[in-house]
Amino acid sequence: MLSTSIEDYIKAIYSLELEEHRATTKRIADRLGVKMASVTGMVKHIAAEGYARHKPYYGVQLTERGKRIALDMIRRHRLIELFLSKTLGLGWDEVDADAEVLEHAVSDRLIERIYDFLGQPEFDPHGAPIPALDGTVAPHPGVPLSELSLGERGRVVEVSDDDPEFLRYLTKMRIKIGSRICVIERAPFGGPVVLDLGAARISIGPEACGRIRVDKTQSVTSSKPGKQKRTRAPI
Repeated sequence: MLSTSIEDYIKAIYSLELEEHRATTKRIADRLGVKMASVTGMVKHIAAEGYARHKPYYGVQLTERGKRIALDMIRRHRLIELFLSKTLGLGWDEVDADAEVLEHAVSDRLIERIYDFLGQPEFDPHGAPIPALDGTVAPHPGVPLSELSLGERGRVVEVSDDDPEFLRYLTKMRIKIGSRICVIERAPFGGPVVLDLGAARISIGPEACGRIRVDKTQSVTSSKPGKQKRTRAPI
């Protein structure tokens, strides 16, 4: 059984590889809030165990073995988030911190019981795809809201969960998974975007638009992400 620290490192490396295509020791240190010396030692240990390859002056790359560990941890995390949201009523801005702790503690058996209890879901409370037990994952649905043109309509299917403050901001703006929106005004030179939510009109900035994904291909009468073929796509 891997230690909590090793699992956190592997998951952090995986995320950095997806986001930035490189996981340098400095970026790992920044992501985990630890000192560079600690990262160097742990990276050597992870590489020695066969979970990653370390290239001096380039960074760290997970092996297939390491990727499977990362995907398992992400599956656990997102299922726990959904369980906390659905059964205990925790807000989508609250579930991440508790899931970070519980993902290391619960058994594989309990995770699969949660998966079945929740109806074998494909998406977490923020709309992110939940990896399957075999490591496959559905593609991210939709496109960034920032790509919608003036007059285009869509439905919110995923939001970034990196910052609880951002999620609280969306709640204040009455934006949630399933919200139907229409772009009715777009200021030039990177200015704010005005959205029609049906019951209200709001103005949000371009940074927020880039952190919201919208499905503009499905009928706006749908209320859930559609079934999609799973692949080993980035998550």
